[in-house]
Amino acid sequence: MPVEIVWGLLIPLAGTTLGAACVFLLRDRLSPLVERALMGFAAGVMVAASIWSLLQPAMEESTHLGRLAFVPAAVGFWVGTLFLLLLDNVIPHLHQHATQAEGPSTRLARTTLMVLAVTLHNIPEGMAVGVVFAGWLAGTSSISLAGAMALALGIAIQNFPEGAIISLPLRAEGSGRMRAFLGGFASDVVEPIGALLTIMAASHVVPLLPYLLSFAAGAMMYMVVEELVPEMSAGEHSNVGTVLFSVGFTLMMALDVALG
Repeated sequence: MPVEIVWGLLIPLAGTTLGAACVFLLRDRLSPLVERALMGFAAGVMVAASIWSLLQPAMEESTHLGRLAFVPAAVGFWVGTLFLLLLDNVIPHLHQHATQAEGPSTRLARTTLMVLAVTLHNIPEGMAVGVVFAGWLAGTSSISLAGAMALALGIAIQNFPEGAIISLPLRAEGSGRMRAFLGGFASDVVEPIGALLTIMAASHVVPLLPYLLSFAAGAMMYMVVEELVPEMSAGEHSNVGTVLFSVGFTLMMALDVALG
């Protein structure tokens, strides 16, 4: 496996790991204001990544279709959205500050359900990283190594607050610091695994690359609208989440365009 792929898989995981390590430095959970800001930032990064790193290359790869170049992107986007809708209904999970779990009825502990919620969130991110690196490996002209690395770095940046947002509440729920850290770390293990599986699959179905790119975009956008936007807009001073959304969007846009 090329060393670039190894780095591409590990960089996002490193972001979550560093964020989860905040449990060793901070005593209490993050304030609601900070949580809203971090959620807004993560949402901005994911939206920008969906557009410039996934949907735009998907349409560039379909230019031979002429005016119908949008069709593979539209189809893949909807399949990705429906796939996350399915997972959202079949995997039990508990969002931040929620009192009732979503998905099928379960007796799993509250802390486990919280980890599952973030794990569900990380599945499309792993797929996004995997399909972009698969496109680079396939020699796709619209995807450069720098652009793929920019996506991995952008995901890592937004994974940092996610790691803190899962480990600190676990600590507040009564878990020891190491257990809370491991919970935050474990929530992102699915990301490099999903990326690796996507790379392996995409390398054999290069003609479907536009669909796979937009599939990842649809899955990511589902998570943004279903989870991050409501949480960044809840309570007072919701404009903080909106401003940080713009910051995250601008940063990811700059990374993708400057490096891609």
